[in-house]
Amino acid sequence: MTTIGITRRSAPRARLTPGRILRNATLVVISLAWALPTWLLLVNALVPAADYGGTPHWWPQGFGLFDNMSQAWTRANLGPAMGNSLLYAVTSAGAAIVVATTAAFATVIMPVRHKALWFWLIYSGTLLPLQVFLRPLFLAYADAGLYDAQFGLFLVYVAIAIPFAYFIMRNFALTLAPEIIEAARMDGASWWRIFWQIHVPLSRSAMVAAFVFQFVAVWNDLLFGITLSTSGNIRPVMAALAELQGNYSNVGPPVVLGGALLVSLPTVVLFFSAQRFFVSSLKLHG
Repeated sequence: MTTIGITRRSAPRARLTPGRILRNATLVVISLAWALPTWLLLVNALVPAADYGGTPHWWPQGFGLFDNMSQAWTRANLGPAMGNSLLYAVTSAGAAIVVATTAAFATVIMPVRHKALWFWLIYSGTLLPLQVFLRPLFLAYADAGLYDAQFGLFLVYVAIAIPFAYFIMRNFALTLAPEIIEAARMDGASWWRIFWQIHVPLSRSAMVAAFVFQFVAVWNDLLFGITLSTSGNIRPVMAALAELQGNYSNVGPPVVLGGALLVSLPTVVLFFSAQRFFVSSLKLHG
């Protein structure tokens, strides 16, 4: 009998060149820089409020997180505020995604003229700082009776969410194969049918990704929340948290940080819940 030997080739090891070492070191430094604020937030939110001496801690000192969260929840009345932010974030992000998906379909898939002009006309909403809109919005809302109203905040959040959502949906629409649309048109499908039965199903992962981005943006908004509302049953959660921080000397930094950690949980849960849509989108267009 003849024995046939099979030799396995081991995968070549990556050489540690100076460029690779520099790249890895840069990535480690950037990762630590991003993680450092989160670490400080967690460590100081753990400190019992009664034991806080005014100096930030770098390492855990006791465990008072749940008590700090409870105080923040009660003193800032975070329950109704989180309900308001949930309403604003879901409705405004959803409305923005509908408008952005429709606009992307019209300016990329349909044969319209001056497509670049339409893109810049819609996307220009992200080019100016939001602060420039505060005074005219405040005056207009006061005259129109929209100040300190949920519908007024909804309109603002939809307006600021559309441009970036359109940017995402337009870029996604550019990656879709034009042959699909051409075949549907040859079969006699109307633009309305192509939009709902072809474009929307293919764009589902991008729509979810854009929704998550806009949900987080609206949830974390402070600027319009403190400018266009005053009532506790209208104000979003970040404005309520800012009021708690205004009582800084009364509650202490650990309570404020505990409240900040508490109000960030919905966005974290949403991101991890929608993670599979991000992954499927990368696999589809990778």
